[in-house]
Amino acid sequence: MEHISPISIDVVSDVVCPWCYIGLKRLDAAMAQVDEIPVDVRWRPYQLDATIPPEGRDRKQYMLAKFGSEERLREIHERVAEAGRSAGINFAFDAIKVSPNTLDAHRVIRWAASAEGNRQTQVKKRLMRAYFEEGRNVGDRAVLVDIAREADMDAVLVEALLATDADVAETRAEIETAQQMGVTGVPCYLLEGRYAVMGAQDPAVLADAIRQISAAKARGELGPAA
Repeated sequence: MEHISPISIDVVSDVVCPWCYIGLKRLDAAMAQVDEIPVDVRWRPYQLDATIPPEGRDRKQYMLAKFGSEERLREIHERVAEAGRSAGINFAFDAIKVSPNTLDAHRVIRWAASAEGNRQTQVKKRLMRAYFEEGRNVGDRAVLVDIAREADMDAVLVEALLATDADVAETRAEIETAQQMGVTGVPCYLLEGRYAVMGAQDPAVLADAIRQISAAKARGELGPAA
C-alpha cells in the first residue's frame, strides 16, 4: 500500500461567487472520498468586485449591468442552480437583494482561523449559505456579527474589530498576492502551496489531486514551494 502524508489546501474564493459555493461542497465530497488522508483546508480571500461600495449595490441592477439582459441572467442562474442542486445547494437568487462588498466578510473569515478550535470553515460555509440560500446581506456588519456568534466566535470582539481597520490592509494584500500568482478566476485550490487546481472541479478530480499530492509528498518528491 502506498504511503500517504497530510496535505494542506488553500482555497482562494469569494463568498458571493456561486461557483465557489459549489466548489466548497465538491471539496467536502472529495475529502469524504479520501478520508484516510488528513487535509488542512485554509480559506483565502478574493473579491470578484472590490469596487462595490461598503453599503453594496442593488443586486438586480448590478447583475443586469454585468450580463446585459434578464434573459441572459436567467440562463446563468438556471445553469448555476442545476449544478448547485447536484451539490446539495438550494440557490435562492430571487431572495438576494444586495450585491455586497465582501471585504468585511473576508476579515471575519480571517479572524475565524484564530478562534478557539479554528472556526474558519464553519464561518465560510455559514456566510455562503446565508447569502445564497437565505438572501442575507453578508456586507452588513450586523449580519456578520450574527454569523460569528452562530459559529461560536467572540461576537463582541468581532463587532469591535469590524468598527476598525483591523486586518483591512492584510486582507487586501492576500487578494493582491493571489492575483500576482495568476489567480484570475475562483475557486482556485492550491495544494501544498505548489499545485493549483482551477475551477469548481468534480469531486473525483479533486480527490485524485489530493491522493497524488499526498503520495508524492510521502515519497519526498515535492519541489520547494513557490
